[in-house]
Amino acid sequence: MREYKVVVLDSGGVGISALTVQFVTGTFIEKYDPTIEDFYRKEIEQFASMRDLYIKNGQGFILVYSLVNQQSFQDIKPMRDQIIRVKRYESVPVILVGNKVDQEGEREVSCGEGQALAEDWGCPFLETSAKSKTTVDELFTEIV
Repeated sequence: MREYKVVVLDSGGVGISALTVQFVTGTFIEKYDPTIEDFYRKEIEQFASMRDLYIKNGQGFILVYSLVNQQSFQDIKPMRDQIIRVKRYESVPVILVGNKVDQEGEREVSCGEGQALAEDWGCPFLETSAKSKTTVDELFTEIV
C-alpha cells in the first residue's frame, strides 16, 4: 500500500480533529474540550517553527476554515503562501475546505467566497461537515 504524507492546516478550532476522526473511525466527537484550544493558542508560536518542517515533508495539503467563522477564512490565506515558500514551487496539491456546513444558519463565509479563493489558487474546493459526514470521504480521497 502506498503511503501519502498529507498535512492538514487551520487556524484553530475549525474542526480538523473531528474531520480526521470521522474519516478514520466513522464517528463524530460531540464533546469538545476547550482546554485543547487554550493549549493550541499558547503553543502557536512554538508550532509555527515546526510547521515549516511538516510542510517540507508533506506531499499534499488540506487547508481548512470554518464556514461559521470569517476570521478563520482570513487566517487560512497566508498558509498557502507559506506552503509555496517552503516547497519552492506553486504546483503543490492543495484542497481548500470550508467545514461545518451543517451549521448553515450561522454561516459567515459564503460558498462563493470559498470557490473564488480556490479558483484563485487553482485548487479544488469542498464544503464539509464532520458531524453529518458531508463530503468527508471525498475530501481525503481527493487529496491522494
